[in-house]
Amino acid sequence: MARGGQASQQNPTDWVTRAADDAIRHAEQTRAHRGDTDRLITCASGASPSGPIHLGNLREFLTVHFVAEEIRSRGIPVRHLHSWDDYDRFRKVPAGVDEAWNEHIGRPLSAVPDPWECHASWAEHFKAPLRAALAELGVEMEEVSQTEQYRAGTYRDQILTAVQRRGDIETVMSRYRTKAAPVAESEEEAESLADSVAIDDEPAGTGDDDLARFPYKPYCRDCGRDTTTVTSYDDETTDLAYTCRVCAFEGVTNLTTQHEGKLVWKVDWPMRWEFEGVDFEPGGVDHASPGSSYTVGKELVKDVYGGRAPSFVGYSFVGVAGMAKMSSSKGGVPTAADALKVLEAPILRWLYARRQPKQAFTVDFGPEVVRLYDEWDALGKKAANPAKRDAQVLAFERASATAAAGTLPTPAVVVPFRVLSSVADVTAGSAELISTTVTNVGHPHETVAELEPRLTKAMTWTSEFVPAEDRTTVRATADTERLAGLNEDEQLWLAQLLDRMPDELHLDEITTLVYGVPKLARGLGLDDAPTDQVKADQKAFFNLLYNLLVDADRGPRLPTLFVALGAEKVRSLLQA
Repeated sequence: MARGGQASQQNPTDWVTRAADDAIRHAEQTRAHRGDTDRLITCASGASPSGPIHLGNLREFLTVHFVAEEIRSRGIPVRHLHSWDDYDRFRKVPAGVDEAWNEHIGRPLSAVPDPWECHASWAEHFKAPLRAALAELGVEMEEVSQTEQYRAGTYRDQILTAVQRRGDIETVMSRYRTKAAPVAESEEEAESLADSVAIDDEPAGTGDDDLARFPYKPYCRDCGRDTTTVTSYDDETTDLAYTCRVCAFEGVTNLTTQHEGKLVWKVDWPMRWEFEGVDFEPGGVDHASPGSSYTVGKELVKDVYGGRAPSFVGYSFVGVAGMAKMSSSKGGVPTAADALKVLEAPILRWLYARRQPKQAFTVDFGPEVVRLYDEWDALGKKAANPAKRDAQVLAFERASATAAAGTLPTPAVVVPFRVLSSVADVTAGSAELISTTVTNVGHPHETVAELEPRLTKAMTWTSEFVPAEDRTTVRATADTERLAGLNEDEQLWLAQLLDRMPDELHLDEITTLVYGVPKLARGLGLDDAPTDQVKADQKAFFNLLYNLLVDADRGPRLPTLFVALGAEKVRSLLQA
């Protein structure tokens, strides 16, 4: 996996290479400016656990992961720092959750109870499955809870600096408020914009010019919500007075000794860049729009905190076939855990590694899954040839292994996904039965374990993701009415097939026979090239077999279907 060095035919480059170069350059320039030679390179990600962390959110994590892995492969110390924005406000109650949770709107996500009663809070409920999925994907990161950071007073000095420099902050913010607001193209993007734009445009204080856009927002000490309005602030004592618009509480919090609120987002993000020493951090493309978070943050981190904005990559959103919108505040959006039910971890990683972040793409859980596996297997064969190493192979390598986990789990015996899923569909049997059938169709192996994890994923895809109307249903008994009405050609075809079909079916032998029966009926040999008439007969013969075996006009490849059913079952369905 070691990659580094100069780009050449053997060392192709990609977006990860370029992003890693930028991060390293940023770190070197910062070290030179500060004289800090021991400074660790930090690649940062962040996410608000406000709902299911879906495949669009996953791009935030994997973009940082790949860049950190590239830097690590060059022997350079680096960390992937992830911030959980669990101190963000709970904004709305999603479908399927008791309307009583409206009571918690405005409170930190970490303070909202878990309605499913399986985790300590709303935030933890949505962190947990993502952590498990990331572990399967080989992603390791240093996690930070913003609730813990703020409540511990970790950012006290940074908050006081922002409040002292609130005039300078407002100068920058007001300049960008004149810019055209970014237009959301999806609900997920709209939610992101709600955090990056609208929150900072809400007046935090009274009409007083000094308080109207106050950069710090306290949570109400009485009801716990952020529905507060700053009414006064004393620069000497750092006492901040506020009223709550919901419960009418009037309180005073001291910014030096009490930690009951947080900086508004557009100040919070650049503050953390400087505090954590961030060298690289991606964000949705909306974050780099005029007036949005990264654009404003670049100026604030320099003017207020004397730092430098990290190198930045804007990424586009990820869709799911059949779902026009992906929203983390609603149920039913596919998550990484959902995808890992049917995709091997390296394949899911590959979907993100092979495209530049700015490229939007769609994940299809339908028939596209079969094609995706075929494409992945073909790329694996290409990657085995050092002479064919290019950017596609580089993406394959990034997807296949990590510095810490090594090569991620793949089957010891690679059976095409289409074969596994077809056998699983036809047999609807146990892994052992599928394993036996797979051996008979030309993929010998010693144990079921040699087919994992692909076997289980194929079984899951067949049972949970293939619509019932597209499943293969083997007839329980022969269609006596259809068999009684066979024409002369059909009678001859079935007679030829049943006469020559062995008791033990093997893929190559039964393939030759099924394709050869119409040849025999026309006086040709099994190995002769088919004539146009034979080709037409084959089409009609295949249609007949599907009708008699699975009561459909099409289905899995007939040789595979024959082997999966076994000779005894096939005979019982093809003769009255």
